[in-house]
Amino acid sequence: MSTTTSVPTPASPAPAAHAAGSGSPRRNHHSKAARKQTWIALAFVAPSLFGFAVFYLWPTIRGIYISFTDYDVFTSPVFTGLANYARLFSDETFANSARATILYVLINILLQTTLALGLAVLMHRLTQSTFVRSIVILPYLIANVVVALVWFWMLDFQIGIVNQGIQWLGGNAIAFFGDETWAIPTIALVNTWRHLGYTALLIFAGLQTIPKDVYEAARTEGASEWQMFWRITVPLLRPVLALVLVITMIGSFQVFDTVAVTTSGGPADATRVIQYYIFDLAFQRLDFGYASAVSVVLLVVLAIIAAVQLRLTRANESDLN
Repeated sequence: MSTTTSVPTPASPAPAAHAAGSGSPRRNHHSKAARKQTWIALAFVAPSLFGFAVFYLWPTIRGIYISFTDYDVFTSPVFTGLANYARLFSDETFANSARATILYVLINILLQTTLALGLAVLMHRLTQSTFVRSIVILPYLIANVVVALVWFWMLDFQIGIVNQGIQWLGGNAIAFFGDETWAIPTIALVNTWRHLGYTALLIFAGLQTIPKDVYEAARTEGASEWQMFWRITVPLLRPVLALVLVITMIGSFQVFDTVAVTTSGGPADATRVIQYYIFDLAFQRLDFGYASAVSVVLLVVLAIIAAVQLRLTRANESDLN
């Protein structure tokens, strides 16, 4: 009986699954698609970048340069080094402007943030009607100059409806914009009224991100509304509140139009805030060099305060995780 021996045939080499250059068409396709998307994104961003460069970046660089010069528009800038910054330390008007601005900022931030938080919580807990939100935001949609003029007439010492009501109740008329004690608080109240709705809607948007299950669990455990507010709402709103505080603080330091329309820095420089002082130096005294130096100092101070606020409030962290 013959035995047939099968000789194993050598395995044929498997076809190279990925030959040299194989797969590169797909990678090239993705690379081309990514480049195309990048160019499309740049095309959409370009107008904003152009506006930022023209209206913010270049004026900032130009202002920093002018702050080291003596410049009055009609003649070429003359480099003076740190003379304008040294002048700040002996400028009593600047010191008075800083004090007035800080007082305004403290009143505005305290009132606006507290009232906006309360209003946002009420909207969130009681009603989320779009109509109510539109009414709340309405004052913010009115030009600040118009708001200032309307309140200026309403608070007028002689013919203002507010003083008419005070006298009708048996009180004495108050010179809201004409008294050194009342001027800054009055301006802060006017601006608080205008920006309250906008700030409340920012906080309201943050409240929408808090899961309802958290409140239901706390209510099941017997927590009151006040306890839920302090132990749930406020901690979980920390990133939003940090943003609101930074925006409110920066906007408060930049107050100008309300002062310009109502008091023009008076009475007795009681409302000559830093922004109005910069305007006075640059466009009334034509001292653009010193005005730029004050502006640069304000820019640095705002940057430092904003950074410290974001750091202390841990704005980049959330307790929802």
